Amino acid sequence: MRINNNVMALNAHRQLGINQSGASKSMEKLSSGFRINRAGDDAAGLAISEKMRGQIRGLKQAMRNAQDGISLIQTAEGNLNETHAILQRMRELANQAATDTNTAEDRKNIQDEITQLGEEIQRIAEQTEFNTKKLLNGDMGSAQTSKTHVISNTLEATMSGSTKLNALLDAQGNNVGLADGDTITATWSIGGTQHSATLTIGTEADSNSAADLDLNAILTSIVGDDSIASAAFNSDIANQVDITAAVAGTSGQINGFAIEVKSAEGVRKEAASNVLSGFVTSTEAADVRADGSADFQIGSNQGQTMTLSINDMRADTLGVRNLQVGNKSQAATALNVLDEAIQKVSAERGKLGASQNRLEHTISNLGTSAENLQAAESRIRDLDMAEEIMAFTKNNILQQAATAMLAQANMAPQSVLQLLG
Repeated sequence: MRINNNVMALNAHRQLGINQSGASKSMEKLSSGFRINRAGDDAAGLAISEKMRGQIRGLKQAMRNAQDGISLIQTAEGNLNETHAILQRMRELANQAATDTNTAEDRKNIQDEITQLGEEIQRIAEQTEFNTKKLLNGDMGSAQTSKTHVISNTLEATMSGSTKLNALLDAQGNNVGLADGDTITATWSIGGTQHSATLTIGTEADSNSAADLDLNAILTSIVGDDSIASAAFNSDIANQVDITAAVAGTSGQINGFAIEVKSAEGVRKEAASNVLSGFVTSTEAADVRADGSADFQIGSNQGQTMTLSINDMRADTLGVRNLQVGNKSQAATALNVLDEAIQKVSAERGKLGASQNRLEHTISNLGTSAENLQAAESRIRDLDMAEEIMAFTKNNILQQAATAMLAQANMAPQSVLQLLG
């Protein structure tokens, strides 16, 4: 009889070690909740999972970045809301100053309030901040070079500088009715100060009759003011009139430009006034400015950004600082200036609102992406608890069986003693 219990014990011991290792790994996975706890568990899965984890955390941070961007926008928009309210009050006061029921003292009191309101708009724009970043003073604007303000008016297609005043047509081809005795007055504001130019059409006996004067005569009277560099028909667009400020930048921008035509009896001629007053900005006044626009990182990877710029909303730039309403004419010009300023603030608030809505959709999209990516990462990294409990139970049973068999193998040599007895 050969005693080979050593081989049996070794075999039982080896199987016991395998079962113990399997049970240990199952217990580790059940304890951590992860299928992959080290690279050896699944090398490829670990690499893919870690890349996904980086993307998931990046997406979640991008959501927080977008929320911060919304907070910045809300800060700027909230202050522009107050600017709007002030501008509406200033317009109300300008309207009040435009009526002749006021005395000179009344207009002085109105002027005092308008001046203070203009200073408050300036203060709001200069002091509005988010995390110490200035928002409304132009620091967050996009890069720009110095530009001179140009306003343009497109007349009826056949109109030119040589068109006689009595032949001026509106866009529908109707004669606007300029006649001898009419007074043509252009008014505008530069930095709150009113400027004006007047042309009176003479009688037929004069060389200044409506049949003799052409459209260039009106432009010549306008350019006579030192705040205007040129007023002429555009060389490239035949029926477009361009008026260019004398000073580059926002300090020279033309605000509230309007032309009023009155008959010899002092009655406003609406058709002529409207045709001649249809000027809009064709080149925005701009000061030299480095790029201060903000980039919001709204994605997990490089380059996934959204850019936001906020224009200069100071009273100086809007043209409402030190706005004059000391007489009826100044008040009328102030109304036009304030209408333009309100439109500019409305446009800026609209842009901010659109950006906020975009960021809200961005946050929703990022949340969806992060959720789906996290689900994919979970399928790679996380443990199927039911399946692993089954494996742990099996390994535990096998471990107990191997232990029992090892005990049996160790008892085998005792059978030799029976032969000796």
